Amino acid sequence: MYRNSKHTVIFPLILSAGVVLGILLGQYLGRHDTASQIRGVLSHMSVPSNKLTYTLSLIENRYVDSVSMDSLAEHVIPLLVRELDPHSVYIPASEMAALNEPLEGEFDGIGVVFNMATDTVIVLNVIPHGPSDKAGVKAGDRIVEIGDSLVAGRKIPQNEVVKMLRGPRGSKVRLGLGRQGIDGLVEVEVERGIIPIRSVESAFRIVDGIGYVKLGQFARTTAGEFRAALDTLRAQGVSKLIFDLRGNSGGFLDQAIAVANEFLHEGQLIVYTEDRRHEQLREYADGTGSAQEMEVAVLIDEASASSSEILAGALQDNDRGTIVGRRSFGKGLVQQQIPYADGSALRLTTARYYTPTGRSIQKPYTIGDDESYEEDLWNRYRNNEFFSADSIRFADSLKRTTPGGKVVYGGGGIMPDVFVPADTTDVTKYFIEVAGRNILYRYTIEYADRHRDALNAVRTIGGLDSLLDGDRRLFDDFIAYAARKGVAPRYDDIARSHKLIEAQLRAYIGRNTSLEDDGFYAQIYPVDDVIVRAIGILNGKRDD
Repeated sequence: MYRNSKHTVIFPLILSAGVVLGILLGQYLGRHDTASQIRGVLSHMSVPSNKLTYTLSLIENRYVDSVSMDSLAEHVIPLLVRELDPHSVYIPASEMAALNEPLEGEFDGIGVVFNMATDTVIVLNVIPHGPSDKAGVKAGDRIVEIGDSLVAGRKIPQNEVVKMLRGPRGSKVRLGLGRQGIDGLVEVEVERGIIPIRSVESAFRIVDGIGYVKLGQFARTTAGEFRAALDTLRAQGVSKLIFDLRGNSGGFLDQAIAVANEFLHEGQLIVYTEDRRHEQLREYADGTGSAQEMEVAVLIDEASASSSEILAGALQDNDRGTIVGRRSFGKGLVQQQIPYADGSALRLTTARYYTPTGRSIQKPYTIGDDESYEEDLWNRYRNNEFFSADSIRFADSLKRTTPGGKVVYGGGGIMPDVFVPADTTDVTKYFIEVAGRNILYRYTIEYADRHRDALNAVRTIGGLDSLLDGDRRLFDDFIAYAARKGVAPRYDDIARSHKLIEAQLRAYIGRNTSLEDDGFYAQIYPVDDVIVRAIGILNGKRDD
């Protein structure tokens, strides 16, 4: 998010309103946001409409030095937008591509998943049939050179490496690869192409009859990806679903509506928005959803926001499924992205959204006080909310009742039907050391190197289980590795954290196979209390 110094004086803040008003007026009249065009608009006004536009006119026409209005706008527009609400924001042209890319569903690149944990670019996976796969890049390769530049061992920031690997589709890049068993570098030329970004990060049968879907964001392709995932799971005998929205900060509203439509019956209200004129736009299920009879548990936490809350709220208010986890973020404001001619944009809050029972789930905020708003999650932690639902209080005026008689509350996020506290029982000092110093993860990278052929042969979760179950020395070998890296064994801590450490080892190794995130989540879920609780609920064990 673009931010200016908090020490900027008041005068530019006043100017900012004039600049933005002029820009928006020019845009409304079909013009561009340049100083001359704004002057053209103002010249037709016999008297300036207000102090802001008058101030703008005075600066452009009477200020002692020439002023670049475009440059001034870059500094003052963010200050003006900060006086609106926490989610309206000005996006400079230089930041637009990076912000939009995850939501667009694709980018141009070479098609590899890599890591730089040891200051070396290690290829973890190659996207099947993608540009690197066609060029002969293999999982486990080290990217030593990109073009004519040496990148290994130079402590180049990962984002810079990404820039070097990406480029327009059809362009080519030479890679110098280090490969096990090969002396010298293996040279390949990769022609960059379209690389899809998956919003469905994982989808697999987690136990008999129950599927698991992890959704990372609501991108343009989300609804289609979700339907495809459901088709695959049904073919595997799945009739119940765990839908994981934890950490999903939102995205496109229409995609959340489309996914909710899969679960709801014809005529059920999904969400409605209301603008400053109190005009409402209501979205209803059309009855075409393929999961209308599927039992579902939706997982949320404090990082589930916006579109995630729309979906969770729609199902909860229609008595559809069970919401499991912790209270969601609390973002009930709708933004419209308004582009400028220079490639920048204004994401402006234009409406509030409400769940089917009429709940606004936007948490309270004070205009201009971003700091307190951003500290809300920390305050929840300090108030013990992550560990006990008893610390959460809602005003009776915000109470609503679903058609099935369930009481729900607005005023700050979606409260789950089944609260599952954060569990730190097995987090010992030893675990914090090996995880926090990245020793645990680096071990799995080296393990993958030593067992690359076996890992490349893994095609199913059952195959991954068999491979890892057969390595009886995995855990002890890691403890010895951590000792060599400076973390002496604390055997009481190790015994207490054994299950947690082993699950993380298996999960990171699983991600180094063609299963990618399916391999990760299939190994980590036994120590994830929220998933375990959801499995129990779908199997008829409520216990709340």
